[in-house]
Amino acid sequence: MGQAYSDALARKHEALETKIEAETHRPLPDEVRLHALKREKLRIKEEMLATR
Repeated sequence: MGQAYSDALARKHEALETKIEAETHRPLPDEVRLHALKREKLRIKEEMLATR
């Protein structure tokens, strides 16, 4: 896979990290949403490692 695809995955991973941080710092974090975001971030990380 190309560099553009790897870069896109990295941007998605970073955006998910930002969303996770924002959700974590809310007064009452939505645990279901937080879990889904973390699961998606992990999926993208695994895909990033697989494309190396």
